Amino acid sequence: MSEPILIAQKTTSDGNIQCFLRPDKANRHGLITGATGTGKTITLQTMAEGFSKLGVPVFMADVKGDLTGISQVGSFGDKLAKVIQERGLTTPDFKAFPTTLWDVFGESGHPVRATISDLGPLLLSRMLNLNETQAGVLQLVFKIADDQGMLLLDMKDLRAMCQAIGDNASDYTTSYGNISPASIGAIQRGLLQTEAQGGDKFFGEPMLNIADFMQTDSSGKGVINILAADKLLTSPRLYATFLLWMLSELFETLPEVGDLDQPKLVFFFDEAHLLFTDAPKVLLERIELVVRLVRSKGVGVYFVTQNPLDIPDSVLAQLGNRVQHALRAYTPRDQEAVKATASTMRQNPKIDIETAITELEVGEALVSFLDEKGRPSVTERVYVLPPASKIGQISPEQRKTLMADSIVAGAYEKTIDRESAYELIKGRVATKLDEATKTKSGEAKTDDDGMMGGLKDILFGKTGPRGGQHDGVAQIVVKSAVRTIGSSVGREIIRGVLGGIFGGRR
Repeated sequence: MSEPILIAQKTTSDGNIQCFLRPDKANRHGLITGATGTGKTITLQTMAEGFSKLGVPVFMADVKGDLTGISQVGSFGDKLAKVIQERGLTTPDFKAFPTTLWDVFGESGHPVRATISDLGPLLLSRMLNLNETQAGVLQLVFKIADDQGMLLLDMKDLRAMCQAIGDNASDYTTSYGNISPASIGAIQRGLLQTEAQGGDKFFGEPMLNIADFMQTDSSGKGVINILAADKLLTSPRLYATFLLWMLSELFETLPEVGDLDQPKLVFFFDEAHLLFTDAPKVLLERIELVVRLVRSKGVGVYFVTQNPLDIPDSVLAQLGNRVQHALRAYTPRDQEAVKATASTMRQNPKIDIETAITELEVGEALVSFLDEKGRPSVTERVYVLPPASKIGQISPEQRKTLMADSIVAGAYEKTIDRESAYELIKGRVATKLDEATKTKSGEAKTDDDGMMGGLKDILFGKTGPRGGQHDGVAQIVVKSAVRTIGSSVGREIIRGVLGGIFGGRR
């Protein structure tokens, strides 16, 4: 049985209050909330250190750049000394923790990529902000690509596939349903906007191997994976889609293990409100399902956000371990959040939780973890322990050293661009152009020769030896249609016949 992780404590007249997070209950998920500047980042760092000591790998997004200090040894400065003395806390045993840096843009960490096919139409529709109709067309694009054996690996593959389908939409209507040019245009515009935000760097190969997140170092400590998200956060839909994709990968890749003595991985979702803002119902249902079932895969998920109302009730009900920092009741919504939070935490007769939430100091929190029987413990008002690693950012030189010494150094830096939908479609177009050029220059047989010449005569008629015109099938049908040109039915017939014979589209 793994030792419990001491997260927070407080010395009172009644004794020493300590709040331990039980590793065997850590995969029951959790919630860390509080207003900006109340200490959520320190709580994240302290919890990540505790899991790492037990040999549990951790993933967390660094939205402010402050978490990279976990890779360096902490120090005993004047500010920390004052806090420890005033709050009666134990001086930490300063040390560094094994860290791997990641970055979707490949600038502040190792590149992280996924293929278009692996992301799938549901998450991609969310990222491109498509409506229900446009999302349905995107699903058809994926289906057609699968049926034709077209690999969708990067954004140019998807753009080429959309263009090919849009240009030949009538060919797919019978088999797949209506594909409107407006929906194809909306998808293409969404792809261009995402590319302008740097999202094209996320798609391609080599794709992230989720097992690289689940490493330990030579001393048995769990590696802490930090995603540089300060730049990524300027594209909130890409950020949310990326994190949801990783959680989905964990769910689909890892085997069922049931309840373990400690998690196989702990996943922190910072700025969690971005995951749920304007998310369609079908995506919310998927998130709820994954959060509920990923527990049996040995993964603990911890949502970090400013306001607990940012999390849907269906997801909030599954978060058993709670750390609540201060909330400011400046607005009606803030007041509602304070009341809602107070009502969902297990009451302590010694604490007025609703009042305490608005009075907490920086680094102070209301904590309720699950006990040995999986029940929420009585809420305690305590101080989060200071981390043993450095608080704050690391220098560019330290970052370079970390990346060079990483266990995945060189594995993702070089991109791979193998034959996929873009190359196949480009090849087909080139072949058609080449054939047309050869025909025009006389390098191939003309259509008037042999069987092709006879077929042309049947379809389009011919000129007799004395100059007389003999109608073919096309002329006969068209002339028949022209007799009814005044009616809408007649106009439909002409368009349909011409479109069918000459390869045009309506």
